[in-house]
Amino acid sequence: MPANIPPLSSSTADGAFLRLLNVLDTLRTQCPWDKKQTMETLRHLTIEETYELSDAILEGDMQEIKKELGDVMMHLVFYARIADEQNEFNITDVLNGVCDKLISRHPHIYGDVEADTEEQVKQNWEKLKLKEGNKSVLAGVPTSLPALVKASRIQEKARGVGFDWEEKQQVWEKVEEELQEFKDEFNIAEGKEINVEKAEGEFGDLLFSLVNYARFIDINPENALEKTNKKFIKRFQYLEGKAKESGKALQDMTLAEMDVYWNEAKKL
Repeated sequence: MPANIPPLSSSTADGAFLRLLNVLDTLRTQCPWDKKQTMETLRHLTIEETYELSDAILEGDMQEIKKELGDVMMHLVFYARIADEQNEFNITDVLNGVCDKLISRHPHIYGDVEADTEEQVKQNWEKLKLKEGNKSVLAGVPTSLPALVKASRIQEKARGVGFDWEEKQQVWEKVEEELQEFKDEFNIAEGKEINVEKAEGEFGDLLFSLVNYARFIDINPENALEKTNKKFIKRFQYLEGKAKESGKALQDMTLAEMDVYWNEAKKL
């Protein structure tokens, strides 16, 4: 027998949230797929939904952002429902927990601590996390983060306790130093055999220093690289389309022929 469809809630956030809880409760007890899910089976789907939200944000598509936020919200409620079934915690515990954390981590709002700048807020945040039992400032950086994002977060965490360069010129000098060290290890002109392991290490140092410089000039390196990825994809697909229109396969075209279409794509 079909379940009763929860009515559209009022315009209030609490009404809409309660509707989501009711829908998920019904699905968890009546849908064969939903009944089988565990935290482990949902994990990769949650990661996928998060990346879809990230894509929508970079595209600036507000309607898509709204949709993806709903998908992510559903996953969060799903995890809490599973934990509730295991008598571990419930969604109320989750919400109260994050509220308590936000209040304790903002003593400049809810207490008598002074913090007039963003930098002071970040420094207070890291100090409070250490007082709460974190053994390292870097302990809060997830090990499974993509390397580029992880590099940025590591540097932000270190900066929060004062471990940072003073001037951006110093950071750029470090970039040039790392670039030279990479070139020394990867000198094609001299025709020497390359020690791949050493070259990889120097390349990693170079990337890390570039991420550091990007941070100093307020560029998010992950966003910057992803925008370049999207730009390349659009231009390459334009190239593919033009090649198809001319009746040619890309592998049969010369670089000079492909460059004509590539330059057209750049102008567009």
